[in-house]
Amino acid sequence: MPGSSPQSVEIYDTTLRDGSQLEGISLTVEDKLRIAEQLDLLGVHYIEGGWPGANPKDNEFFERAHQELELKTSQLVAFGSTRRAKGKVDQDQTLENLIAAKTNVVCIVGKCWDYHVTEALQTSLDEGVAMVADSVEYLVANGKRVFFDAEHFFDGYEANPEFALRVLEGASDAGADCLVLCDTNGGSLPFQIEETVSEVVSHVGTSIGVHLHNDTGCGVANAMAGVMAGATQVQGTINGYGERVGNCDLVPIIANLSLKLGVKTLPDECMEKLTSVAHHIAELVNFSSDPQQPYVGSGAFAHKAGLHVSAISRRPDAYEHIDPSLVGNQRNIIVSDQAGKSNIMFRLEKYGIKIDKNDPKVQTLLNEVKD
Repeated sequence: MPGSSPQSVEIYDTTLRDGSQLEGISLTVEDKLRIAEQLDLLGVHYIEGGWPGANPKDNEFFERAHQELELKTSQLVAFGSTRRAKGKVDQDQTLENLIAAKTNVVCIVGKCWDYHVTEALQTSLDEGVAMVADSVEYLVANGKRVFFDAEHFFDGYEANPEFALRVLEGASDAGADCLVLCDTNGGSLPFQIEETVSEVVSHVGTSIGVHLHNDTGCGVANAMAGVMAGATQVQGTINGYGERVGNCDLVPIIANLSLKLGVKTLPDECMEKLTSVAHHIAELVNFSSDPQQPYVGSGAFAHKAGLHVSAISRRPDAYEHIDPSLVGNQRNIIVSDQAGKSNIMFRLEKYGIKIDKNDPKVQTLLNEVKD
């Protein structure tokens, strides 16, 4: 039924474009190629490579990607915008650059908030709809699959739902494969995302995606809410990189959907690569991995309290919500002043030292640690 969660969700990664907008990240073309290889290894459906024509780096990336990348599971996507206001599609350089990028799939962004159309673009609402529809139609006619990023959709839908839906209808009628609802300012909350996505899914027949930012700290929760309401594509970045406080983090989104909800995301054999790929990409962007990142952080399955470790020694699921190996992570038992004998025993066994738990040496060692 409309608004129910799908059986599978496409994972669309925009680390190479949106993710690189994070302050402190500056990727070389070589970096971008290596990150794309990691994303393909992980098995995401789409890799947004950048905006051809925006800068020499992105132009070089698309040129080299066709020569050097041998993607096995992912499709490369070129990103751009609609035609200019009152312009012609066959004379628009941005659209020509998208065609020249030689990707089968392109993603274009267009305005869905009437405020932006009248104030930022300084044109009419009818022209705002035409800019989107004309651009999609032109790209489809040139053999491209088109995803439409509906910029500021949630704010626009709240302000003027009739116009926001007209834009989506224009893109859909022109042949867009997926209409992606963007929370561009990142200010929406999960109940708002779920309500709006559900209404849109009921209104249009084209597949719906979500593109979410983390400004309220709800990026992952918003993505989950969008999927529960019927979205079949999630756009985000590995490790949540992105402008301001970042995009929604695809790492916990993938794990939550696959392991908690039974929604198909990555190929089954790729789930255990989640930790290694997240850490590898962190190295490539020259950022330290977050030890408390859900599922893949070095501390995600770290146990310090003696009471917890004592229970884990008997039943690991007593204090772990999943088996760490499902995402390629591992359990870490910490020895500290909060430890019990079980913490000491775990460490000794890890180093191949066999000793009875009741041996006085174990208690002596524990006492020394606590002191």
